Amino acid sequence: MGKDLRGKELGEGIYQQPNGTYCARFVDKFGKRKSKRSKKLQEVRQWITDATYIDEHSDLEQATNMLVDAWFDYWIDIKKKTVRPNTVRNYSERYYQNIQKVIGKKLLSEVKPIHCQKIFTNMAEEGYRTSTIYQTRISLFNMLEFAKENDVIINNPCKKSVKSDMGKPSEKKEALSIDVQKLFLKYAEGNSYENQFRFILQTGLRTGELVGLKWEDIDFENKTLKVQRTMEYRYSVGTWRVGEPKSKSGYRSIPLTDEAIRILKVQKEKNKKIKVISMEWSEQIFLCRKGEPVKNSTYDSALFKICDKAEIKRFSMHVLRHTFATRCIEGGMMPKTLQKILGHSNIGITMNLYVHITEEEKQREIDLVACALNVG
Repeated sequence: MGKDLRGKELGEGIYQQPNGTYCARFVDKFGKRKSKRSKKLQEVRQWITDATYIDEHSDLEQATNMLVDAWFDYWIDIKKKTVRPNTVRNYSERYYQNIQKVIGKKLLSEVKPIHCQKIFTNMAEEGYRTSTIYQTRISLFNMLEFAKENDVIINNPCKKSVKSDMGKPSEKKEALSIDVQKLFLKYAEGNSYENQFRFILQTGLRTGELVGLKWEDIDFENKTLKVQRTMEYRYSVGTWRVGEPKSKSGYRSIPLTDEAIRILKVQKEKNKKIKVISMEWSEQIFLCRKGEPVKNSTYDSALFKICDKAEIKRFSMHVLRHTFATRCIEGGMMPKTLQKILGHSNIGITMNLYVHITEEEKQREIDLVACALNVG
C-alpha cells in the first residue's frame, strides 16, 4: 500500500512524490510497467482502476471477455498497417470523441444495438453534422465487423435498424458562379497565395496535392503535371507528413493549360526572390516568404479574408476544386476525362459531388431547346 506525505494510506500502487504529485503504477500481464502522474489523487485512483481492469480483460486468447477499449487498440494497430494515416486518424478521432464514452468500458460481447444507437443520438443532440455521424458509424461498424469476422462476437450490433441519418445537415459545397469567380480573382490579385488559388482553378488539385507538388513533377515540354504525393502539416505532432495520394486513381497525369504554365513560371521567379530556402524544401513549388510550404489551414484563412473584402460568401480551398470541375463540364469536357483529371475512382463521385449546374448553364441549356418546346 502506498502512502501520502503525511503517512496516510492511499491504496495499492499509489503514492505521493515529494513535490506533491500523486503517482499510480502497476505491471501488466506482459511484464511492462505502466504509470500515471497527476496532482489530483482521484484522477490517479480512477486511472489505476480502469487500467488494471482493462489489463485483465484484454487477452486475445479470451477475446469474448475483452473490453471495447482493448479491442479498439488491437483493431487500430492492424489498421495502421493496412490503411492510409488519414483514415487511421479519422477512425481514432471518432472513437475517442464519440464512441468510447458510451461503450469503451463495456465488454465487447455485451454491446447491443441500443448502445450503438445511443452513440449517434448523443452526437445529434450535441449538434454534430450528419456527415460526421455517418463517419462515426463507419468507424464503429468496421471495428465491430472485424470482431464478428474473427468469431469474437456472433453478430455485429451496428445493424441497419440503428439509425445514423440524423444531426445537422451538412453544408453543401457549391462551385463559384462565373461572376463570383471573377470577383474573387480580382480581389485575390497581389495576395501572397494568388498563384496557388489560380493554379487549383486550372488543375483541380486537392490542397494536399498542391502543397506536396515538386518541380520534378512538372513536364514543361509536354505540358503535364504528375500527382505523386500529398502533404499536410500535422499540428498534433508539429511536423509535416508526406503521404501517398488519396487512392490508386489519385496517381495521375494532368494536362496543363497555357495559363497553368504561366502561373508556374511566375512562381519560379517568385521563389528566386526568397532569401533562404532550406535543402528540405528546395524542390517544393509553392512556398511562403520564409521558404517553407504553406500550411493547409493558412490557405483557408487567406481565402476568408479575400471573401470578406470582396463581400462574397466565405468558402474553403476545396470549393476551388469544385469550381474547376464545374467549369470543365460547362466548357464541354467529357465526364470520364474529368474523372481521370480529378483522380476519382468512379464517375459517380465526379458528377454527384463535384459538378454543379449553375444558373447560367441552366439558361444556356433551356435556350438550346427553346424552339423544340414551342409546340402548337
